[in-house]
Amino acid sequence: MQPYTHNTVPTQFIQAGNTRYAYRRFGKTGQHLPLVFFQHFTGTLDNWDPAVLDLLSEEREVIIFNNKGIASTDGEPPHTIAEIAHDAIAFIDALGLKQIDLFGFSMGSFVAQQVAVNRPNLVRKIILVGSGPRGGVDLETFSPAVWALFDKPYAQPDELLLDTFFAPTDSSQAAGRLFLDRIRAREDRDAPISDKVIPAQLAAIGEWGKKQEGSFQYLEKITHPVLVVTGKEDIIFPTVNSYLLQQNLPDAQLLLYPDSNHGSHYQFHTHFVTQVKLFLNHGLHPEN
Repeated sequence: MQPYTHNTVPTQFIQAGNTRYAYRRFGKTGQHLPLVFFQHFTGTLDNWDPAVLDLLSEEREVIIFNNKGIASTDGEPPHTIAEIAHDAIAFIDALGLKQIDLFGFSMGSFVAQQVAVNRPNLVRKIILVGSGPRGGVDLETFSPAVWALFDKPYAQPDELLLDTFFAPTDSSQAAGRLFLDRIRAREDRDAPISDKVIPAQLAAIGEWGKKQEGSFQYLEKITHPVLVVTGKEDIIFPTVNSYLLQQNLPDAQLLLYPDSNHGSHYQFHTHFVTQVKLFLNHGLHPEN
């Protein structure tokens, strides 16, 4: 039997409390800890890049899921990052996982930080992509330029990602079109999101981004090794926020890609996966 890939692994469901979570898991088991992924604003199971997940699954099990109220997971979408993190932990506990590595992209990176604070012993290492700290720079709402992109008409709805994830250069846009080809390739598609998702997640992002006295203090509690990744000009969560994370987290390194935007890890997916593997495997015993 051939191993599953991102495009062939079946969607499974698991009950945690009153919520039935949709998820997919595949890859090599037994040698390393599972890597659990937290998704971006409005994203579903189908928005992860197969080029990233398939390469990572060569060494370890990868687990993607829809949190409460998203696409094929039932329930109401929460309005705060704290609630989203609470539900994510419920899902992880339902799977019976005792320790994991975390991968958070965009809004999902906020969730990953909160999970690490809430359940530090559950987490070993963390990857934060397109991220920022609580109360960071221009995180409470998107810029007027980004709101204009949300209102812009596109031939296909997912072409919005060409503007929000990739830089306006020929090279970055070419990489973006290849990315769209990859995420469109799966035949067994996830359900669409409901009309409740966007306002709920905007509220969660706004609450996280609100500036308050001592906003960064929680970062002292995240003593795990962290890999922070960003593009040279992230228009969604400005690049400076990744630098602030690296400066305020006790054990963090920063990877900054040129000619790139919010989805730098998808533009430079081969190099990115190499760096992630090095980060996750550094200092490990064979069973971790």
